[in-house]
Amino acid sequence: MKPRKAKYLRELTDEELNRILNESVETLARLRVQHSLSQLQDTASLKILKKDIARIKTIISERQRAKEYGKQ
Repeated sequence: MKPRKAKYLRELTDEELNRILNESVETLARLRVQHSLSQLQDTASLKILKKDIARIKTIISERQRAKEYGKQ
């Protein structure tokens, strides 16, 4: 699993980001279960996915702050 680049994520719409975020959270939950059952081969994917989720949340919050300050 390769990490998603912030440049690529910034080009997506809000709906696409939210969809990817939801999918990533679900995937992370599945991977955690697999890891706890010792069925996960690529444990580095947990770290990559957590960082991707943080990156997506950061971009979403940046856009929300920009909208809030843009209205004032």
